[in-house]
Amino acid sequence: MDYEQLFDQSFERCRARDDLEPFFESFYNRYLQTDQRVAEVFANTDMARQQKMLEKSFYRLLIFYATNSADDYIEQIAVLHNRHHLNITPDLYDLWLQALIETVSEYDTEFDDSIELAWRLVLSTGITYMKFKYDH
Repeated sequence: MDYEQLFDQSFERCRARDDLEPFFESFYNRYLQTDQRVAEVFANTDMARQQKMLEKSFYRLLIFYATNSADDYIEQIAVLHNRHHLNITPDLYDLWLQALIETVSEYDTEFDDSIELAWRLVLSTGITYMKFKYDH
């Protein structure tokens, strides 16, 4: 099974849904509700700007997956989120991914276990990198 292709097709279906609010906006709304700590981190944040940054970061995670290497942008984000700066704990990345998967399940009309696995596989490299950089 080609998980990269499954991911790509699923992402296109998610982005094409014009009967729902924009995909990344829906994801962020869901993520903010996952844990009080998440809501606190974003309490005084310009959410429109943050959503644009999220989308950019999301695409950088896809590049990380494709190239298996961290570019300067991902490195900067990892440092900004580590213990010594924003202190985004590794468990919050698990909540981030779960909120993303739940959003995909709502937006992708063909969502199933294979598609969920495809999303997890494609994003896991970058998420693992971010978690590792928390203490390093």
